[in-house]
Amino acid sequence: MVAGCAVAYSGWLAWVGLGNWLPFFWGFWGFQPYLTTPAARRRAGLMLVAATVPVILTGLGQLWWGWQGPFQTLGGLVIWHLHPGGNPEGRLAGLFDYANIAGSWLVLVWPLLLAALLQPALDRGRRMVLLVFAAALVAAVFLTDSRNAWAALVLALPLVCGPRSWRWLLPPLVVALLVVAAASVAGVPAVLQDPARSLVPEAIWGRLSDLHHAGERPLAITRLAQWQTAVGLVAERPWLGWGAAAFSIIYPLRTGRWHGHPHNLPLDLALSHGLPVALLLVGFVVLLLLRGLGPALLRGRITDRAWWTAALVLAALHATDMPLYDSRINVAGWVLLAGLRGISAGRPTIPAR
Repeated sequence: MVAGCAVAYSGWLAWVGLGNWLPFFWGFWGFQPYLTTPAARRRAGLMLVAATVPVILTGLGQLWWGWQGPFQTLGGLVIWHLHPGGNPEGRLAGLFDYANIAGSWLVLVWPLLLAALLQPALDRGRRMVLLVFAAALVAAVFLTDSRNAWAALVLALPLVCGPRSWRWLLPPLVVALLVVAAASVAGVPAVLQDPARSLVPEAIWGRLSDLHHAGERPLAITRLAQWQTAVGLVAERPWLGWGAAAFSIIYPLRTGRWHGHPHNLPLDLALSHGLPVALLLVGFVVLLLLRGLGPALLRGRITDRAWWTAALVLAALHATDMPLYDSRINVAGWVLLAGLRGISAGRPTIPAR
């Protein structure tokens, strides 16, 4: 019955969705000649950093000054749909449709901005400008109220700074995380939790413990319920899947509640197109990350560590969300993957300029 309903709603167009991946594989191949050298990757990273200025400005504008869209330019080719007060209310989204997506963009750019800030040869004036920009970006990430983005912000710091910094950076970072965990995790004894909550702002531990949604969120709309349903659907059709975007049709039929995706990219791929497709695409990304691990993180300069970290952060975000459904993040992700290919190759295929 469910299968019949899914086909009736989506028809053959559900399978055409697999073709949406083809332009991005072409882009992965086409971007590579422009990202083969550290200097080229640094220029591309700075472009992504510069592109973040409108995200922060529109986000602050919608929260503090009530800006609302749509803003249009180039005859309607570019349209920004701004929600006054944020989307959801009170959470910074900027020119993105949702706060979690804005948070994903900000944290994929964060390692690249951090690398620019930590460049040893930077003059004082430029370093001050970048420091102010970094503070604004961290504040914007906090205002998205996205737990994924908060975690990625912390994850990127030791990776960009590199293994030589871990001796002095990791101990205070671990202590800070333990204090936040003590303030947020249910079941921690009050003798530990009360002092921790006096140190950690309630906006952080309340969000991490889901305090503001306690008793308000039915199990059917939580990620755990979505993953459980998605795993069951994959088990029913493991080889070819149900077709693109089938989750948004089948999930309401199974649970009585609508959700557009299962908040996990491997599960979404397996559900839509089958386990072989999911394993191939996920394995492709994991292979690029593993091949770039040594050249970038362990032996590379800070620019390449930041590039590898940005790719890792974006990949990790897809374990609990689906930011690639935003075309800007999707394209940026494939640019990062193309740069990873250049890092792992270890030699330029075009003359450096």
